[in-house]
Amino acid sequence: MKRIALYPGSFDPVTNGHIDILRQTLALADEVIVAIGVHPGKKPLFSFEQRVELIHAAARDAFGAVENERIRVVAFSNLVIEVARAEGAQYLIRGLRDGTDLDYEMQMAGMNGTLAPEIQTVFLPASPTSRHITATLVRQIAQMGGNAAAFVPKAVAGPLAEIVKSGD
Repeated sequence: MKRIALYPGSFDPVTNGHIDILRQTLALADEVIVAIGVHPGKKPLFSFEQRVELIHAAARDAFGAVENERIRVVAFSNLVIEVARAEGAQYLIRGLRDGTDLDYEMQMAGMNGTLAPEIQTVFLPASPTSRHITATLVRQIAQMGGNAAAFVPKAVAGPLAEIVKSGD
């Protein structure tokens, strides 16, 4: 049976922390579906299409073309567990940075486990080098004129600086 994992998030922008969790997920699953949350009421920094391109570019740089072929990107605007079910995923991947993440994610895992007991939530710890990185902080640094390149893959640093500079 093909092991399929769903890794949900905003990925706005994709960070070194996301790539860290994606690397760990590729070691566990045959296929990884990166599910980008798209909400009509929110204005992301990058469009869905741009985020798809940046995820694939960062994955290609980090893992090579062969591993990148094991990654598929989809959009969702409904419950994460429903997307996992629709995509045939057996695992829902959640990255953990600290105890605060664990408290919240344990509640979500309990709710998701009740809604879809056939889908297992898998917690993956962030590596020490990426534990402090959040997409929200990366956006804030970039939007306030700071250099966020240390927190994002090389494929993301240029587009991030450009989109902030252009004011889009």
